Amino acid sequence: MSILEDISLMLQQGKAPKVKQLVTQALEEKIAPQTILEEGLLSGMSVIGEKFKNNEVYVPEVLIAARAMNAGVAILKPYLVEEGVEEKGTVVIGTVKGDLHDIGKNLVKMMMEGKGLKVIDLGVDVSAAQYLEAAKENNANIIACSALLTTTMNEMKNVVTAVKEAGLQDKIKVMIGGAPVTQSFCDSIGADSYTPDAATAADVALSFCQ
Repeated sequence: MSILEDISLMLQQGKAPKVKQLVTQALEEKIAPQTILEEGLLSGMSVIGEKFKNNEVYVPEVLIAARAMNAGVAILKPYLVEEGVEEKGTVVIGTVKGDLHDIGKNLVKMMMEGKGLKVIDLGVDVSAAQYLEAAKENNANIIACSALLTTTMNEMKNVVTAVKEAGLQDKIKVMIGGAPVTQSFCDSIGADSYTPDAATAADVALSFCQ
Protein backbone atom coordinates (compact mmCIF):
# COMPACT_ATOMS: atom_id res chain seq x y z
CA MET A 1 0.00 0.00 0.00
CA SER A 2 1.40 3.39 -0.94
CA ILE A 3 2.02 6.18 1.55
CA LEU A 4 -0.63 8.30 -0.20
CA GLU A 5 -3.24 5.59 0.41
CA ASP A 6 -2.08 5.46 4.04
CA ILE A 7 -2.59 9.23 4.35
CA SER A 8 -6.08 8.93 2.86
CA LEU A 9 -6.97 6.07 5.18
CA MET A 10 -5.65 7.71 8.36
CA LEU A 11 -7.50 10.90 7.42
CA GLN A 12 -10.76 8.96 7.02
CA GLN A 13 -10.20 7.54 10.48
CA GLY A 14 -9.55 11.04 11.80
CA LYS A 15 -6.06 10.29 13.09
CA ALA A 16 -4.52 13.75 12.90
CA PRO A 17 -1.08 12.96 14.49
CA LYS A 18 -0.65 10.00 12.14
CA VAL A 19 -1.64 12.14 9.13
CA LYS A 20 0.95 14.76 10.09
CA GLN A 21 3.62 12.11 10.47
CA LEU A 22 2.83 10.51 7.09
CA VAL A 23 2.67 13.86 5.27
CA THR A 24 6.10 14.74 6.65
CA GLN A 25 7.39 11.33 5.61
CA ALA A 26 5.95 11.73 2.10
CA LEU A 27 7.72 15.09 1.76
CA GLU A 28 10.99 13.46 2.86
CA GLU A 29 10.43 10.83 0.17
CA LYS A 30 10.32 13.72 -2.30
CA ILE A 31 6.69 13.23 -3.27
CA ALA A 32 5.35 16.48 -4.76
CA PRO A 33 3.30 18.55 -2.27
CA GLN A 34 0.49 18.88 -4.83
CA THR A 35 0.36 15.07 -5.19
CA ILE A 36 0.25 14.60 -1.42
CA LEU A 37 -2.58 17.11 -1.23
CA GLU A 38 -4.66 15.66 -4.05
CA GLU A 39 -4.00 11.92 -3.84
CA GLY A 40 -3.61 11.75 -0.06
CA LEU A 41 -5.60 14.39 1.80
CA LEU A 42 -8.26 15.42 -0.70
CA SER A 43 -8.95 11.89 -1.87
CA GLY A 44 -9.50 10.83 1.76
CA MET A 45 -11.83 13.76 2.36
CA SER A 46 -13.78 12.98 -0.78
CA VAL A 47 -14.42 9.42 0.45
CA ILE A 48 -15.79 10.93 3.67
CA GLY A 49 -17.92 13.32 1.60
CA GLU A 50 -19.45 10.44 -0.36
CA LYS A 51 -20.08 8.41 2.80
CA PHE A 52 -21.69 11.44 4.43
CA LYS A 53 -23.95 11.85 1.39
CA ASN A 54 -25.03 8.21 1.73
CA ASN A 55 -25.53 8.46 5.51
CA GLU A 56 -22.69 6.00 6.16
CA VAL A 57 -20.91 8.49 8.40
CA TYR A 58 -22.30 11.42 10.38
CA VAL A 59 -21.31 14.94 11.41
CA PRO A 60 -18.86 13.91 14.20
CA GLU A 61 -16.86 11.69 11.81
CA VAL A 62 -16.76 14.46 9.22
CA LEU A 63 -15.49 16.94 11.81
CA ILE A 64 -12.76 14.58 12.99
CA ALA A 65 -11.67 13.79 9.42
CA ALA A 66 -11.62 17.51 8.58
CA ARG A 67 -9.44 18.16 11.60
CA ALA A 68 -7.00 15.51 10.38
CA MET A 69 -7.07 17.06 6.90
CA ASN A 70 -6.31 20.51 8.30
CA ALA A 71 -3.39 19.08 10.28
CA GLY A 72 -1.93 17.66 7.07
CA VAL A 73 -2.61 20.81 5.06
CA ALA A 74 -0.87 22.92 7.71
CA ILE A 75 2.36 21.00 7.07
CA LEU A 76 1.98 21.23 3.28
CA LYS A 77 1.04 24.94 3.14
CA PRO A 78 4.58 26.39 2.99
CA TYR A 79 5.57 23.88 0.29
CA LEU A 80 2.44 24.53 -1.75
CA VAL A 81 3.02 28.28 -1.58
CA GLU A 82 6.59 27.72 -2.74
CA GLU A 83 5.34 25.69 -5.71
CA GLY A 84 2.78 28.39 -6.44
CA VAL A 85 -0.06 25.89 -6.49
CA GLU A 86 -3.25 27.55 -7.61
CA GLU A 87 -6.39 27.14 -5.60
CA LYS A 88 -9.24 25.90 -7.75
CA GLY A 89 -11.54 28.79 -6.87
CA THR A 90 -12.69 31.06 -4.07
CA VAL A 91 -15.93 30.90 -2.11
CA VAL A 92 -17.25 33.44 0.35
CA ILE A 93 -19.52 31.66 2.83
CA GLY A 94 -21.68 32.74 5.74
CA THR A 95 -25.00 32.37 7.53
CA VAL A 96 -27.39 35.15 6.50
CA LYS A 97 -28.31 38.21 8.51
CA GLY A 98 -30.48 37.50 11.55
CA ASP A 99 -29.48 33.82 11.66
CA LEU A 100 -26.90 32.50 14.13
CA HIS A 101 -26.76 28.84 13.12
CA ASP A 102 -23.42 27.64 11.83
CA ILE A 103 -23.16 23.84 11.97
CA GLY A 104 -24.41 23.39 8.40
CA LYS A 105 -22.26 26.23 7.12
CA ASN A 106 -19.17 24.79 8.79
CA LEU A 107 -19.80 21.41 7.21
CA VAL A 108 -20.16 22.95 3.75
CA LYS A 109 -16.96 24.92 4.31
CA MET A 110 -15.05 21.73 5.17
CA MET A 111 -16.41 19.84 2.19
CA MET A 112 -15.49 22.74 -0.11
CA GLU A 113 -11.98 22.92 1.34
CA GLY A 114 -11.83 19.17 0.82
CA LYS A 115 -12.29 19.85 -2.91
CA GLY A 116 -9.31 22.23 -2.94
CA LEU A 117 -11.35 25.45 -2.92
CA LYS A 118 -10.34 28.47 -0.90
CA VAL A 119 -13.13 29.36 1.52
CA ILE A 120 -13.51 32.72 3.24
CA ASP A 121 -15.83 32.27 6.20
CA LEU A 122 -17.72 35.39 7.24
CA GLY A 123 -19.38 33.65 10.18
CA VAL A 124 -23.04 34.23 11.11
CA ASP A 125 -25.47 37.14 10.81
CA VAL A 126 -23.96 38.29 7.51
CA SER A 127 -25.68 41.04 5.52
CA ALA A 128 -25.93 41.18 1.73
CA ALA A 129 -23.51 44.12 1.69
CA GLN A 130 -20.92 42.17 3.71
CA TYR A 131 -21.11 39.18 1.35
CA LEU A 132 -20.66 41.42 -1.67
CA GLU A 133 -17.78 43.36 -0.18
CA ALA A 134 -15.90 40.18 0.77
CA ALA A 135 -16.57 38.65 -2.66
CA LYS A 136 -15.12 41.70 -4.42
CA GLU A 137 -12.14 41.93 -2.06
CA ASN A 138 -11.21 38.28 -2.53
CA ASN A 139 -12.13 38.05 -6.19
CA ALA A 140 -14.53 35.22 -5.32
CA ASN A 141 -16.28 32.95 -7.82
CA ILE A 142 -19.11 32.08 -5.44
CA ILE A 143 -21.12 33.51 -2.56
CA ALA A 144 -22.61 30.69 -0.46
CA CYS A 145 -25.48 31.57 1.89
CA SER A 146 -26.85 29.36 4.65
CA ALA A 147 -30.05 29.79 6.66
CA LEU A 148 -31.86 27.64 9.18
CA LEU A 149 -34.85 29.90 9.84
CA THR A 150 -37.70 30.59 7.42
CA THR A 151 -37.67 34.17 8.68
CA THR A 152 -34.08 34.76 7.53
CA MET A 153 -34.35 33.06 4.13
CA ASN A 154 -35.43 36.26 2.46
CA GLU A 155 -32.04 37.80 3.15
CA MET A 156 -30.80 35.42 0.41
CA LYS A 157 -32.91 37.34 -2.10
CA ASN A 158 -31.14 40.53 -1.00
CA VAL A 159 -27.80 38.86 -1.73
CA VAL A 160 -28.91 37.90 -5.25
CA THR A 161 -30.19 41.45 -5.80
CA ALA A 162 -26.95 43.00 -4.49
CA VAL A 163 -24.86 40.89 -6.89
CA LYS A 164 -27.09 41.88 -9.83
CA GLU A 165 -27.10 45.56 -8.88
CA ALA A 166 -23.30 45.47 -8.79
CA GLY A 167 -23.40 43.97 -12.31
CA LEU A 168 -21.46 40.91 -11.12
CA GLN A 169 -24.00 38.17 -11.87
CA ASP A 170 -21.79 36.79 -14.68
CA LYS A 171 -18.78 36.65 -12.40
CA ILE A 172 -20.21 35.57 -9.03
CA LYS A 173 -22.56 32.62 -8.54
CA VAL A 174 -24.90 32.66 -5.55
CA MET A 175 -25.40 29.28 -3.87
CA ILE A 176 -27.98 28.80 -1.13
CA GLY A 177 -28.77 26.04 1.34
CA GLY A 178 -30.19 25.18 4.75
CA ALA A 179 -33.06 23.17 6.19
CA PRO A 180 -36.00 25.37 5.07
CA VAL A 181 -34.53 26.17 1.64
CA THR A 182 -35.96 24.44 -1.45
CA GLN A 183 -35.31 24.36 -5.18
CA SER A 184 -38.49 26.34 -5.84
CA PHE A 185 -37.37 29.05 -3.41
CA CYS A 186 -34.01 29.12 -5.19
CA ASP A 187 -35.77 29.56 -8.55
CA SER A 188 -38.07 32.25 -7.18
CA ILE A 189 -35.21 34.47 -5.96
CA GLY A 190 -32.96 33.80 -8.97
CA ALA A 191 -30.06 32.17 -7.08
CA ASP A 192 -27.70 30.01 -9.14
CA SER A 193 -27.86 26.84 -7.10
CA TYR A 194 -29.59 25.08 -4.24
CA THR A 195 -28.15 21.85 -2.85
CA PRO A 196 -29.69 19.61 -0.17
CA ASP A 197 -26.43 18.63 1.55
CA ALA A 198 -22.85 19.73 2.17
CA ALA A 199 -21.16 17.15 -0.07
CA THR A 200 -23.33 18.04 -3.08
CA ALA A 201 -22.75 21.74 -2.40
CA ALA A 202 -19.00 21.16 -2.67
CA ASP A 203 -19.39 19.28 -5.97
CA VAL A 204 -21.49 22.08 -7.45
CA ALA A 205 -19.10 24.76 -6.19
CA LEU A 206 -16.18 23.00 -7.84
CA SER A 207 -18.06 22.73 -11.14
CA PHE A 208 -18.84 26.48 -11.01
CA CYS A 209 -15.13 27.24 -10.63
CA GLN A 210 -13.96 25.11 -13.54
